[in-house]
Amino acid sequence: MIKLSINGKAREFDLADDVPLLWVLRDAAHMTGTKFGCGLALCGACTVHVDGVATRSCVLPISSARGKKITTIEGVSRIAAGRAVQAAWLSKEVVQCGYCQSGQIMSATALLMKKKNPSDADIDAAMSGNVCRCGTYPRIREAIKEAAASPLVKGA
Repeated sequence: MIKLSINGKAREFDLADDVPLLWVLRDAAHMTGTKFGCGLALCGACTVHVDGVATRSCVLPISSARGKKITTIEGVSRIAAGRAVQAAWLSKEVVQCGYCQSGQIMSATALLMKKKNPSDADIDAAMSGNVCRCGTYPRIREAIKEAAASPLVKGA
């Protein structure tokens, strides 16, 4: 049995140590907000937080997540920066097809947890591994800047 902390709740899974965290979340925990994109950690659709760090869950074996705090898109609103990012995403109408957005939001939230006032270069670096096929990158940058200006981030 592998014990994981997902969105603040202890969960146990009877799975092989090398099962990717993505499939634990989607298939065993029935949390489908984290998306499968490429399976190679190149697109960012599967991004979750592991101890507050944006992490590609498609290549992370669950044995590596043992004893760490995992936050998914379903739990990101419990983080002040996550609430600010979600509000800014709506305000700036970032979403088109929406497929990549859970990963985008998780990466943006991790950035704002580290840097409360990121530069364009900081944003580009943090978001570089997240692919948006709809090309909403300018709105993503605007939303991150709006979230950074939020009292939820500034006061955190």
